[in-house]
Amino acid sequence: MILSLFFIFSLIFASSSAAVQDFCVGDLALPYGPAGYSCKSPSKVTVDDFVFSGLGKAGNTSNLIKAAVTPAFAPQFPAVNGLGLSIARLDLAVEGVVPMHSHPGGSELLIVVQGCICAGFISSSDNKVYYKTLYSGDTMVFPQGLLHFQINSGNTAALAFVTFSSPSPGLQITAFALFGNNLPTELVERTTFLDEAEVKKLKAVLGGTG
Repeated sequence: MILSLFFIFSLIFASSSAAVQDFCVGDLALPYGPAGYSCKSPSKVTVDDFVFSGLGKAGNTSNLIKAAVTPAFAPQFPAVNGLGLSIARLDLAVEGVVPMHSHPGGSELLIVVQGCICAGFISSSDNKVYYKTLYSGDTMVFPQGLLHFQINSGNTAALAFVTFSSPSPGLQITAFALFGNNLPTELVERTTFLDEAEVKKLKAVLGGTG
């Protein structure tokens, strides 16, 4: 009986030990799959793999939305591969905006470091809107997959850092999804209730055709 129990516990310990893996630094030379990147050989992993220095510099906000997102996702920071988290820097110039968008792969947590940002999201069950003006030190969470936005609501540049519950949270900006592609104008009209002139105007601004 004792020998049998010892044998069973030995098997359990062996299988659990084999399953333990401290990390899986992504090998960017290999394709990205549903489970992320394949692991870099441990013999080639160094301390530098666990350090990312790209968030100390402001992003370029001289664009249509006057905003810049500097990501430290798995493709930029392979050490987060498989760990279920990532981070990004958000710079918003005066009047800057991150338009209504969603992250299909993860929830988001934003902390304001400088300036003030009006941020909010829309629930999927009843389209209820949750929004608030955030100031330095304030934090807001945006549940996975829900439409949300951030707007610089002050008269100075704003800075925030954003963490995600995924190394690759994904991104879909609603306006670009609707008007930045080649979906025929007639179909866009019917699915958005906008008139032809407005659809064509938005397509021209956002790079769409059709």
